Amino acid sequence: MDPGSLTLLVEIIEAGNLSKAARKLKMTRANVSYHLQQFERSVGLQLVRRTTRRIEPTEVGLRLYEHGLNIQNELLAAKESVTALGRSLQGRVRLSVPSGYGQMVMSSWLIDFKRTYPDIVLDVTFENRVEDLLREEIDIAIRVMSEPPQSLVARELGPVRYVACASREFADAHGLVTTLEELATAPLITSNVVGRQLRLAAYLDGQRHEVTLEPTLISENFLFLRQAVLAGLGVGIVPDYVVREDVRRGEVVTTLDAWRLSIFGTHLFMVYMPNRHHTLAASTFIEFVLERARG
Repeated sequence: MDPGSLTLLVEIIEAGNLSKAARKLKMTRANVSYHLQQFERSVGLQLVRRTTRRIEPTEVGLRLYEHGLNIQNELLAAKESVTALGRSLQGRVRLSVPSGYGQMVMSSWLIDFKRTYPDIVLDVTFENRVEDLLREEIDIAIRVMSEPPQSLVARELGPVRYVACASREFADAHGLVTTLEELATAPLITSNVVGRQLRLAAYLDGQRHEVTLEPTLISENFLFLRQAVLAGLGVGIVPDYVVREDVRRGEVVTTLDAWRLSIFGTHLFMVYMPNRHHTLAASTFIEFVLERARG
């Protein structure tokens, strides 16, 4: 079986359509289609099926894709081993991190990593949504969720704890909410999920409670939410790392501390595609982040 045909199949399936595969392979779409047809003819079976939106592999196509991907990974590893001899660690890591956690916690980690490995290119996107790693061409993503998708490799970085909080001035002037029910009428500052009603899960003594929230200030930018809390605009429901230093200084006070609160997920995960070759740069980055998270 021609390894070139397997490579072609891998590129077509990962691109999702012939046009994107052709651009990546620097071929015409007609040429890619012709070689795919020749490969299917030589195998004697259909390898991909076309839907209205994209190309999907058949069962045989998926098996050949996995073989082709393994071959590609071995070739990349061999090439990397040769080029790395006598040189500092190089490569590119395409990373997607949550806006708040990425800016407030991980920024210092990323800077330290870059100082330690100056020849590695870090391509960082600050994004909260769980995008398709394959189509977005992201190597590694950090995400807050309760359960990671089974289709991805997930490494847990730790729990995420939300706090209900307000500036000291707001608390002195208006008081703090003391029950979950009061959150329904309080001027709330928090993030949201587009197209979904916002619900707060709260746990106490092993029991789960749920409250529907109607925020008066919504943003995916947690630095902005922190500023809004400090400005006394209402009660914030944010991850504890957003206001940790403000609480320590006494500028922000928390309430409902006996409850474990959660909006978007209870744990932080580092996720990446299975069966995708990790360069030495990406593997080094993964271990670096795991070590920092444990610390």
